[in-house]
Amino acid sequence: MLEKYLQQTEFADFEDFKANYKLIVPENFNFGYDIVDVWAAKEPDKRALLWTNDQGECREFTFGEMKKHTDQTASYFQSLGIKKGDIVMAILKRRYEFWFTIVALHKIGAITIPATHLLTKKDLIYRNNAAEIKAIIAVGEETIINHINDALPESPTVKTLISVGPIVPKDWHDFHKGIENAAPFTKIEKVTNNDDPLIISFTSGTTGNPKMVMLDCVYPLAHIVTAKYWHNLHEGSLHLTIADTGWLKALWGKLYGQWIVGACVFVYDHEKFTPAAMLEMIQKYKITSLCAPPTIFRFLIREDLSKYDLSSLEYCTIAGEALNPAVYEQFLKLTGIKLHEGYGQSETTVSILTTPWVEPKPGSMGLPNPQYDVDLLTPEGRSAEVGEQGQIVIRTDRRYPEGLFKGYYRNAQLTYEAWHDNIYYTGDVAWRDEDGYFWFVGRADDVIKSSGYRIGPFEVESALMTHPAVVECAITGVPDEIRGQVVKATIILAKDYKDKAGEALIKEIQEHVKNVTAPYKYPRIIEFVDELPKTISGKIRRAEIREKDNKD
Repeated sequence: MLEKYLQQTEFADFEDFKANYKLIVPENFNFGYDIVDVWAAKEPDKRALLWTNDQGECREFTFGEMKKHTDQTASYFQSLGIKKGDIVMAILKRRYEFWFTIVALHKIGAITIPATHLLTKKDLIYRNNAAEIKAIIAVGEETIINHINDALPESPTVKTLISVGPIVPKDWHDFHKGIENAAPFTKIEKVTNNDDPLIISFTSGTTGNPKMVMLDCVYPLAHIVTAKYWHNLHEGSLHLTIADTGWLKALWGKLYGQWIVGACVFVYDHEKFTPAAMLEMIQKYKITSLCAPPTIFRFLIREDLSKYDLSSLEYCTIAGEALNPAVYEQFLKLTGIKLHEGYGQSETTVSILTTPWVEPKPGSMGLPNPQYDVDLLTPEGRSAEVGEQGQIVIRTDRRYPEGLFKGYYRNAQLTYEAWHDNIYYTGDVAWRDEDGYFWFVGRADDVIKSSGYRIGPFEVESALMTHPAVVECAITGVPDEIRGQVVKATIILAKDYKDKAGEALIKEIQEHVKNVTAPYKYPRIIEFVDELPKTISGKIRRAEIREKDNKD
């Protein structure tokens, strides 16, 4: 399969990868027809999806079965009037029906909005109207159904509601009955052009309303790098990415690149994450590859890993937030596996990564994906020198890279603010070492300027996380007449330290940071809290902490 889309599939080292990686993009590429159906024709009995849940149910789908089910689903959607260009929201948690749905929508040329089940009435009204959503396909659970129904009177474009169960309310269509009775599906020739919208993702930004990131039909192909050269997958891989289908991370790790490579996607459908249950899944089903955010790995290393047989694990990758070196070192000590970090945004695929050919540097994002022309720009607009901080940007003057978004849907102004003069500005600050590795500093808005120093929240948070009292933390800047800003740490304490919260522990933590990192970076202000403000996707809202401090 890869040979059709790459001039060269295997590389000797990173320099070879950098020099010779080239994606071949056919006209009118359609993931449903060109990947799912091709695998079904070539190897119909090849495993595509292994799904299980916390109720003990388990289902396995081959590519032959995925073609059958996605054809039925596409035909059913057509019978409900869903057609090319229609925008459809999918609120399907980790249900296997998500894979039927998204591939079926690709086959008929409709546009998918993956959405989280955590959306409230207000969130739904905003999304329904901003994107003019025509249909919603959702898990039939009381809370989800109620929020959607409550939003309908203020959502005039929504015409069709489909439930995958268990509840199928009045005025909703029954997904399973529908696909069961669907007429035979006929493939639509050239249903999409490469630059047609495929996905719209609402980013859960740390400030303001979510933006609508528009991704085109070539976007799935750009995830070959994600699966093959970051996750290090092969046709025998059973890959687990821990992510709900409401987030783009599911498309990064549970669909596109994995199926292009021919790996099987493992899905554990659970209501509440527990480290022990996840470790049991890895052991029971012999997972070979795992990708998860650092928070998950922080939980895993607190477990007694000697109780589990993790010998099937070949490779682990990490993304979603910057990796604290302490987590890397502890996981390596306990498992012998090096965590390979990657960096990207909703607007991109993985754009900086640690490939199998390079030695990971704990805490570094890795090296630029040759798919993108990545640079670091200083506030003055020049490329940053080695060791100098700059904003991560992607240059588009020489070519438009596959995988980069097409813009913010219906918002030319926001698109221009982020992407102009052939440069896409990520809003993230990093520095580059003498070997070319990139090191995350923080969001441009979050960088603290104190007494002439520029201090990134991540480097202080990394130092804090090595203290046993700290479970989670956020670093922000507080205005100061003398220094401009001073560093503040907002900390959630470990259970054993909650009764020790006070001046003595504050001083101990401050001294610890001075010893771990440069002394000028230590937090002069420390506040202990029970929880941190977060976006719906779990990102810390440092802006909210700053607003509260300014009011106080």
